[in-house]
Amino acid sequence: MSDSPIVIVGSGHAGYTLAREFRKLDTETPLHIVTRDDGSAYYKPNLSKALAMEKTPDALVQQSSEAAAAAVDATIHVHSTVDAIDPQAHTVRFGNETLRYGKLVLATGAQPVRLSALGPDAVSVNSLDDYRLFRDRLTPGCRVLIAGAGLIGCEFANDLAAAGHAVTVVDVAGWPLPRLLPEAQGRALQSGLEAIGVRFALGHGIAMVEGKRARLDDGAEHEFDVLLSAIGLSPDTQLAEAAGLECGRGIRVDAQFRTSVPDIHALGDCVDVPADGTPQPMPYVLPIAHAARALARTLAGTPTDATLPPMPVIVKTPACPTLVCPPLDGDGDWRVSGEAPDLEAVFVRGDGTETGFALTGAATKQRAAFAGRMPPVLAARD
Repeated sequence: MSDSPIVIVGSGHAGYTLAREFRKLDTETPLHIVTRDDGSAYYKPNLSKALAMEKTPDALVQQSSEAAAAAVDATIHVHSTVDAIDPQAHTVRFGNETLRYGKLVLATGAQPVRLSALGPDAVSVNSLDDYRLFRDRLTPGCRVLIAGAGLIGCEFANDLAAAGHAVTVVDVAGWPLPRLLPEAQGRALQSGLEAIGVRFALGHGIAMVEGKRARLDDGAEHEFDVLLSAIGLSPDTQLAEAAGLECGRGIRVDAQFRTSVPDIHALGDCVDVPADGTPQPMPYVLPIAHAARALARTLAGTPTDATLPPMPVIVKTPACPTLVCPPLDGDGDWRVSGEAPDLEAVFVRGDGTETGFALTGAATKQRAAFAGRMPPVLAARD
């Protein structure tokens, strides 16, 4: 127990998960959560399947900010954007308030990648507030153009098409989920989504948007009622960089999720996890759960390295069940077997090491067997 507060910046899944894990170990140290939004607790992955769940945006809220903060005995500062961190003075400043910390945790998440060609009216869904705006624009059977055939784009395409909307997905890549799936499995996913009415315009990008019409770089035009930007996410490192923390694609951390500056940690979509010795973002839910348990022990006085086992990601596309354990950074090739849509793929490096796998269709039932063949993402040091 310490008299100096633990301050968590961010009230997303990472921030609240860490707060819950910390309170299991320490019930006395003051805990503060500073968040730029209203602090409501909700499960972000549900945003891309809310229509199938028949949930309104408000129904996705699991706890109000008051209830969520009370559950972890924390003081929450809502609608408060941190303007600056002073590592020497151990303070964070937001608005007219300055808060001193003993340990600081940045759980600032990631921000949508935005393309100017999409215009100012394109919607990116990265929070519950974003989703409210998106749902407000939907009318029965409306035409939705999705820019991006990655994980979020495909999940929303499935949810929207199943709910009766006319969906078209545009991407410069040649097949869906190009960063996560080899072509054969990407094509299987595409076929599954096409079977429920999704249309694809692949191999081309959106050159410009005028009103409710998008022109692709090959001259083709697509009319729409709603434009959803699902280009991707980029770790939010702005605050960390301003405070002098070492950053790559995300905030650099070690196995204890310590940053390069003493008494400052980082967790979640904003970090570069030292996976397999190569710092890289891991914007998924499962790494947060494992890392939060270890970081909570560290904050409570027992320095603990996080261990991250293989963590398959379920892609929420019932039209073609898809599961992927993203390969760690490194050169290699996919080895695919089976018959579409029931395909198995393993990512193999040049030295023969298997570092990832992907399964589609009925092959997703082999999840446990394939996970057992993979090395840990982050192993405890000897």
